Amino acid sequence: MIALSLAEIAAVVGGQTHDIPDPSVQVTGPVVRDSREVGPGSLFAAFVGEHVDGHDFAAAVVEAGAVAVLASRPVGVPAIVVADVQTALGALARHVVARLGATLVALTGSAGKTSTKDLLAQVLRNKAPTVFTPGSLNNEIGLPLTALSATEETKFLVLEMGARGIGHIRYLTGLTPPKVGLVLNVGTAHIGEFGGREQIAQAKGELVEALPAAADGGTAVLNADDPLVRAMASRTKAKVILFGESGEADVRAENVRLTDSGQPSFRLHTPSGASDVTMRLYGEHHVSNALAAAAVAHELGMSAEEIAIALSEAGTLSRWRMEVTERPDGVTIVNDAYNANPESMRAALRALAAMGKGRRTWAVLGKMAELGDEALAEHDAVGRLAVRLNVSKLVAVGGREASWLQLGAYNEGSWGEESVHVSDAQAAVDLVRSELRPGDVVLVKASRSVGLESVATALLETGAEGEVAAR
Repeated sequence: MIALSLAEIAAVVGGQTHDIPDPSVQVTGPVVRDSREVGPGSLFAAFVGEHVDGHDFAAAVVEAGAVAVLASRPVGVPAIVVADVQTALGALARHVVARLGATLVALTGSAGKTSTKDLLAQVLRNKAPTVFTPGSLNNEIGLPLTALSATEETKFLVLEMGARGIGHIRYLTGLTPPKVGLVLNVGTAHIGEFGGREQIAQAKGELVEALPAAADGGTAVLNADDPLVRAMASRTKAKVILFGESGEADVRAENVRLTDSGQPSFRLHTPSGASDVTMRLYGEHHVSNALAAAAVAHELGMSAEEIAIALSEAGTLSRWRMEVTERPDGVTIVNDAYNANPESMRAALRALAAMGKGRRTWAVLGKMAELGDEALAEHDAVGRLAVRLNVSKLVAVGGREASWLQLGAYNEGSWGEESVHVSDAQAAVDLVRSELRPGDVVLVKASRSVGLESVATALLETGAEGEVAAR
C-alpha cells in the first residue's frame, strides 16, 4: 500500500486509535485479513468469521510486524477501532485509489471473469506495472484488499467484480471507481439468486453506469456477440468499444481454429492493425476472453502486435481453472474444479473433446450450484452434451444433481457403461483409477462447494511414479 500514517488512516475510516504511542507511524506494508500474510509494516484487518475471530490473533500479528490492527473492539495492542471493519476497509480503499495515478479497469460477467482478468493482467504488465485481483477475490472484502496492494508505481489496477444481486456492483464501483469497464457476458450463473437473465443483465450493467463520460476518459468494453451485453451501450455515457467474432466488433477474431492439442489460434484484428495469436490455454472459449483483454489493452495504448505476443505467452495464473497436467504415463488431467455454471461446463466439455481427439476422454462432473428452478434442465443438458461430444465416459459425482447429469446422458443415448453415477469423490477416484489407460484425458469440473479438485489431485498422485510434467 502507499505509505499512510495511523492518524491519517483513523481519520479516513472514522476510527479511534487505541494503544498507539505514536500515531505518525506509517503503514508501509500490505493490508491483510489473514494473519499468516502479515509482515513488517502491515495493517491487519480483524474480521469476525463464522468459525474464527481475527481479533484473537491481534497480539500475534503485531509481534510478526504489523503496525496496527483494524478492529471493531480494543485488542490490547495498537489498533484503530471502527464500528464496522468491512465498511472501514472500503473507505480506506476509496481513499487510496483516489490518490493513485493508476488507470482502474473493472470487469464482470457470468463466466470467464477470472480467466479474462488473468489474461488482461499479463498483457498490461508488459506495458507498465500492473496490480490485479488474485484468484477470485472479487467481493466487498477481496476487492478493497486488492486495491490497497497498489503502490505509487502502479499504472494499471485490474479489478474483478462479482455480484450475487442487484446493487452489488454499484457498491463495488463506489469503493473503486473504474475508468474502463469490461462486461464479458450474461449467462445463468447464480440465476437461482437473481431470478432470471434479465435481472443478471441489470446487475452486470451497473458497471457501465458507473463509468465517467467519454469526454472524461470513460470507456465501456462490451461483448458484441451477447445481445444482453451489447444492449448495455444505452446505459453509459462512456465511449463504447465492441469485441467479439461479429464483423461489427472493433476488436475481433478471424480464422479461429484449435491446434491438435486443443489450444486456440486466430488472427486478431484491432482498429490499429492485425496480428496472429496462438494461445497456451486450452479451449475455444478462451478466444472471447482474449478478445476482451485485447480490446482493453488496445484502448490503453498497446499495438496489435504487442497484444498478440502477450496473449500468446500468457498462461494460467489462478488454480483449478483448466489446469492441464500430463502424467508420466501420458494420462492428461484437466483440473477445472474451481467452479461451474452451465456456460463454463459446456466450454470445458468442448475443450475436452478438442484435446482428446484420437484418445479416450473422461468427464468427471458434479453439481452446478445456485441454478434455482433451472437446475434440472441445465444438468440434464450437460449430460446430453457429453454424449453428443462423444465423451468416452461420464462420471457424475454426488447426489440429486449428479443423477440428473447421468439421466441426461442416458436419455441422449448413453445406455451402456458410457455414463455412471457415483456417490462421492472417493468413489469417482476408485472408478477412474481402475479403468484409466495411458494416454486418456480426464476433465474434472463442478461447483466449488463439491470439492472435486480432490479427484484431480488423487489421480495425479496415482501417476506420479516419476516427475509430473505440468503444461
